[in-house]
Amino acid sequence: MLGELPAPFTEEKFGQAEKTELDAHFENLLARADSTKNWTEKILRQTEVLLQPNPSARVEEFLYEKLDRKVPSRVTNGELLAQYMAEAASELGPTTPYGKTLRTVAEAEKRLGAAERDFIHTASISFLTPLRNFLEGDWKTISKERRLLQNRRLDLDACKARLKKAKAAEAKATTVPDFQETRPRNYILSASASALWNDEVDKAEQELRVAQTEFDRQAEVTRLLLEGISSTHVNHLRCLHEFVKSQTTYYAQCYRHMLDLQKQLGRCGQAPGSPCSQTTTMPVVPSVAGLAPPGEAALCLEEVAPPASGTRKARVLYDYEAADSSELALLADELITVYSLPGMDPDWLIGERGNKKGKVPVTYLELLS
Repeated sequence: MLGELPAPFTEEKFGQAEKTELDAHFENLLARADSTKNWTEKILRQTEVLLQPNPSARVEEFLYEKLDRKVPSRVTNGELLAQYMAEAASELGPTTPYGKTLRTVAEAEKRLGAAERDFIHTASISFLTPLRNFLEGDWKTISKERRLLQNRRLDLDACKARLKKAKAAEAKATTVPDFQETRPRNYILSASASALWNDEVDKAEQELRVAQTEFDRQAEVTRLLLEGISSTHVNHLRCLHEFVKSQTTYYAQCYRHMLDLQKQLGRCGQAPGSPCSQTTTMPVVPSVAGLAPPGEAALCLEEVAPPASGTRKARVLYDYEAADSSELALLADELITVYSLPGMDPDWLIGERGNKKGKVPVTYLELLS
């Protein structure tokens, strides 16, 4: 096996050749680049698992991507569940309490599936694609230049070893033993050998200068690429913010869809004589101390006063339609005053806008200092 390795590498392994060391800053750049690559791979793979838990589907998408073909549209789990529920409702009786509830839940699951599809699409473009581009583009370039640098270093080490040997041979050739002074022929041979090794030293020095120049040039190219990892971090940071934004939007949509579904089922379960009156009433989230849930007699909102601890301003993130008179309808980007009451569900606050007040969901608000 050793016979297949480059001579300088073999000599370094046995400690016979001097190894050109890189400076500490360069070594730190190499370590940071390797760490960035390793963690980017792990984050990429786990994000793929998050977005697509089915390993067979991930393999299929990978193959389509490598073949530069469009990945076929795939039904999400929520949409598939919605389809099954709708079909079950049709077969079991769409006018029965169970059938009507199945259809209602199916519509909500369909909306959840659509929201999931949008989230997967957005996250793939804004987060996964930049990570893949780094691994398949910038990192491959860095790896190529690092291999070239390694070869230049081996060449430089070989030139250093060759010059060292030539100088040692020259010094030995110029040392003439005393007995040679009486033998002119031996002296002449020694002088000839000394001249020969002197030429070898000159040649080795010239090769060393060339190798050093090539090594320095390649080291500078590699250094610039490694320092570019800082720009990669900035880009990945921006992409991470986009990923969190898309994930926040997705979960907010899910929360809104489920809240609407819960209210529909709650109203259906409480409507006298309705087809769903035999179903179990869903608990309407949330119940607020001093405010009854929708469908029940509510405390007069005029009796609700801000607590002694004070109030805060909040900016509305999304439009919100009030389910009943105990809630306050919201418009995106408007500013309202909010506060909490003792024993109140932490997911809700009391909101005030002018002379109107009512419950508002916290997830729809950005609390201001």
